[in-house]
Amino acid sequence: MTHRCAGRGRGACVRGLNREARCVGDGCMSGDRVAGALAVKTAVLLLSCPDRKGLVAAIANFLLAHDANILHADQHQDAELGLFLMRVEWDLDGFSLPLADFPDNFGPIAGQYGMTWRLAESAHRQRMAIFMSRSDHCLADLLYRYRDGELCCDIPVIISNHEHGRGLADAYGVPFEYIEVRRDNKVEAEQSQLAILQQHGVDVIVLARYMQVLSKDFIAQFPQRIINIHHSFLPAFHGARPYHRAFERGVKLIGATSHYVTDALDDGPIIEQDVARISHRDALEDLVRKGADLEKIVLSRAVRWHLENRVLVYANKTVVFD
Repeated sequence: MTHRCAGRGRGACVRGLNREARCVGDGCMSGDRVAGALAVKTAVLLLSCPDRKGLVAAIANFLLAHDANILHADQHQDAELGLFLMRVEWDLDGFSLPLADFPDNFGPIAGQYGMTWRLAESAHRQRMAIFMSRSDHCLADLLYRYRDGELCCDIPVIISNHEHGRGLADAYGVPFEYIEVRRDNKVEAEQSQLAILQQHGVDVIVLARYMQVLSKDFIAQFPQRIINIHHSFLPAFHGARPYHRAFERGVKLIGATSHYVTDALDDGPIIEQDVARISHRDALEDLVRKGADLEKIVLSRAVRWHLENRVLVYANKTVVFD
């Protein structure tokens, strides 16, 4: 059961308390699109806890006590697990509590209700690294959306085990790092990748058709901060040639799945999925083309929702708040 209360403005809100964002009303703008617009700085609180009476009142009263103007409030109850999940966003203009003091002040309420929570601020742009291999359609789509201001983030680096994406990276002015990955050097390759990520202060990683399996040690460095696109409507047609297998089976639907990466291969919490209709008239090339289109759309949605702090993970699944 889900309840929603929508106010004015949205703003793309991300972790941290630094780096000015170009977030305006319904999202993030860039270049001349932001000129003359009034930026709305907001904070977002994401939380989950055992469901009980009084939760919404406790959170709202706390924010009201510090003169918060709530722009959006969205909540969900998981009756089977007895959990309450919520996303609340408010305007920082006039908010009397410095965000640096928020943990100490909100801590007693969180402790009373057994909340797991995190706070995000729109004045910070997450730094997003993109990993890719040979296929570059997802990379091209993300870079275009980034340049157009749809993705409120910074992209400090693209990392690949092939040279195929260098031309796109150069065209968009993003540094490109080629790191060869072989069976006998995976540990060293990941150490090099992690060093680059640390050097650039990366917050989140997007695997834009990166066809290498990340180690448990690597994944542990970015829990719930590695987003993958799987070229299949999971769980089905695993492997490197999913559209060929789908074609052989004569499927009527193909799909794509974006999920957070965990130790379990292709079994992390799902953020977004979509499907396309297939006809008996479609050739293999049609399936590949339709699949690539789906991958771009599904991945971009998942990335945008993550950057806007709309995704809450629990029990190996997600709630994506409107």
